[in-house]
Amino acid sequence: MLKPATNAPLPKIPVVLITGFLGSGKTTLLNRLLADGINTAVVINEFGAEPVDQDLLQRQDTPLTVLSGGCLCCQVKGALAPTLKNLRMAWDAAPDKPFARVVIETSGVASPEPILDTLLRERWLAGRYRLQAVLATLAIPSAIHQIERFPEAAAQVAWADRLLLTHADLAAAGQRDALAQRLHTLAPATPILTLQPGTDLPAEILGLDTPQLRRLPGTAPIAHGFNSLSVVLAAAPAWSRLASILSSLLADHPELLRIKGVVYLADRAEPVAVQAAGERLYPPQVLPARDDGDRYGRLVFIADGNTDALAEDLSKAFGTETGLRI
Repeated sequence: MLKPATNAPLPKIPVVLITGFLGSGKTTLLNRLLADGINTAVVINEFGAEPVDQDLLQRQDTPLTVLSGGCLCCQVKGALAPTLKNLRMAWDAAPDKPFARVVIETSGVASPEPILDTLLRERWLAGRYRLQAVLATLAIPSAIHQIERFPEAAAQVAWADRLLLTHADLAAAGQRDALAQRLHTLAPATPILTLQPGTDLPAEILGLDTPQLRRLPGTAPIAHGFNSLSVVLAAAPAWSRLASILSSLLADHPELLRIKGVVYLADRAEPVAVQAAGERLYPPQVLPARDDGDRYGRLVFIADGNTDALAEDLSKAFGTETGLRI
């Protein structure tokens, strides 16, 4: 007589993948997801040797792993799979489950393909995690240019389950319609949603049905020419001085695609987030006060191509006033 099977299927933890090009609002979306009350473990990949994205999170009590030092396509095989395995083993061992989902935020210069390859092809992970959704953020003013210029941006659109348009408040008349038309050509079946700042996230972001059967990514990596430089500020500058330096760098270096960081300013105790994309420097955003850390400011500069001239100008701008690490 056959005995009934006693091994119940393993519960699968949902995974949300956030992708999108530099400056498109991935971390802002992540912060909004973390505010929805669902206990979440976060994995952030950063391009550059000086990680700052973890300091841009509004919640600092979230289980967090940072994979830094390169684009995710270069290191995912060696770092992402063990990270997810460790998270799952900790989850299995905990009587009170520490999180109910995992959110992975990719580097802005990375295609999501290596992550999907890991989640869908790695048998141990595929049996314990479920890909809930691939969310791609696109900044309305710059997305068409980025899609046409960078294959990573086009790949982010191609693999997304939802296309989330951001920076609508900064878009010129007609830019949203032009982008939507371009996206309908590239991904005609993918829902397009516009995220408005200061409003609740649309329920459709995670509520829509996702594909039960997914195509598997290819194995050929996308070659890129991105480089990054990092500056560590040992002294707290005045915002007027820092803004002047960063605005000049953006104007003088068309290869400079992105500036991001967390700095302490001379006139306040809390850290502020510094963000720039393309030629636009955004106003500083105040972050929650931190009781730990060295109170050094950290800025990351991401450029397309050679960074020798940028490094020289960074040394001139910061070298005599603050600590510098490039």
